[in-house]
Amino acid sequence: MHPNNIHNSFYNFEKLIASNPALKEFVFINQHKIETIDFANEKAVLELNKSLLAHHHDVKNWNIPDGYLCPPIPSRADYLYYLNDLLEAEANKKTIKGLDIGVGANCIYPILASQLFDWKMVGADIDKTAIESAIKNVETSSKLKENIEIRYQESNANIFKGIINENEYFDFTICNPPFHASEKDANSAALRKVKNLKSDSKVGEKTIKLNFGGQANELWCNGGEALFIKRMIKQSVEFKNQVNWFTTLVSKGGNLKAIYKQLDKLKAEHKTINMEQGNKKTRFIAWKF
Repeated sequence: MHPNNIHNSFYNFEKLIASNPALKEFVFINQHKIETIDFANEKAVLELNKSLLAHHHDVKNWNIPDGYLCPPIPSRADYLYYLNDLLEAEANKKTIKGLDIGVGANCIYPILASQLFDWKMVGADIDKTAIESAIKNVETSSKLKENIEIRYQESNANIFKGIINENEYFDFTICNPPFHASEKDANSAALRKVKNLKSDSKVGEKTIKLNFGGQANELWCNGGEALFIKRMIKQSVEFKNQVNWFTTLVSKGGNLKAIYKQLDKLKAEHKTINMEQGNKKTRFIAWKF
């Protein structure tokens, strides 16, 4: 993880439980004599997130509707820490404004951006339930209400158009794109994840839905991650004078070649920022014109 990431250490469950007593029932000592939770248990992960937000970020009463993605907060924060390095390398602005494409019901990127860096944020989504949930999460504190605005994207075809207003300027955009090309692919990936966590060959679709939430627009789209990002790059040209850095996570390293080709075709300056969270390696692409 980024060396400045405040989540760059083992969970202190005593302090986390003090911030959110509901977490206590899910904490146990594993075979290695380490305190932990069952990360295949949706309720346990939800309470862990509530504890992390309350203890580290002074965010109380955060929640998400059933069936929506419950994000891993340490890795989401990592994206922002590395993004902050990118922004600091260019200029020392007093006010930074960012746009989260696909803010989701959890609204996690704007919340962390507000609490870690005091950035102003706009979160956009095409899902009305997600929008309603994101607004509720923002309204849990005066600071979040001051720093974050949530906007509804009416058109599935547009990414930036209809969200970025005329004469509006953003220092960056961020995005955690849908990774999979179909519902079948998403369920297969979730099944593998459950089996890795549970070591249970009898895990089935019901368990997937219970333990790994996510709506269609959060998990998959036609063409998967690569096509979605290529479409984002094409549409970013129209807003090249209103955004400094466009960025997006790239889950699959094999997609980078096609993404680089698209960026080079449009003569965009681009950088790849690699990240590691435990055994997981990921990265985000940043580009500008």
